[in-house]
Amino acid sequence: MLKKSLPFIIILALTALFFALGLHDYLSFEQLRTHRLFLNDWVDTQPMLAAFTFMLAYIVVVAFSLPGGALMTLTGGFLFGAVVGGLYTVIGATIGATAIFLIAKTSLGDLLQAKAGKYLKPMQQGFNENALSYMFVLRLIPLFPFFIVNLAPAFLGVSLRTYLIATFFGIMPATFVFSLAGSGLGRVFEQGETFSMAGILSPEMIAALFGLALLSLLPVAYKTYRKKRGVSL
Repeated sequence: MLKKSLPFIIILALTALFFALGLHDYLSFEQLRTHRLFLNDWVDTQPMLAAFTFMLAYIVVVAFSLPGGALMTLTGGFLFGAVVGGLYTVIGATIGATAIFLIAKTSLGDLLQAKAGKYLKPMQQGFNENALSYMFVLRLIPLFPFFIVNLAPAFLGVSLRTYLIATFFGIMPATFVFSLAGSGLGRVFEQGETFSMAGILSPEMIAALFGLALLSLLPVAYKTYRKKRGVSL
């Protein structure tokens, strides 16, 4: 039992250490502003190491459910550009989410399920009808906390393949929106302007994300229609 619990114990220990050392204080917009010149120089001189370190940091943030995911996405756009930074973010976030998904599939699932329990029932019907479509919806729009969306599929029988596909492609739209915003932070820093997270997702952008979510539900709607018509699937 101890051997099976070891990954969970390590995660708890490292998370506690993260906060005890005050590392969460570095996940702030002001820290990015302060250290931007050093970070830019690092990316210019050691692009591969910088990219690997960024993705590793993103994996840790997601796998440990640490605060700062949105800021990390902005940082990716700022350091690597909207497209490349967005891609690095998608890769890091997908690996981190998959790590916690696989841990939840082990005997530790009962412990994690207790943490996510109240959110599971509203999700269960959607996953039963069409797991891939519902996963896309949950990734496209924040109906539930991100760490819950990472855990719940493991408890509701979603396959690893479905989880990977929906996570990788489902987080892309919002990720690239934030990465694009991050790519413009250089001007914000140079001109001493203030920056607000709330300004990134405009009403038009939110409407577009909801539109994509509705499109992802078309297979569910078609399946329901055929059942009502008495047509075999």
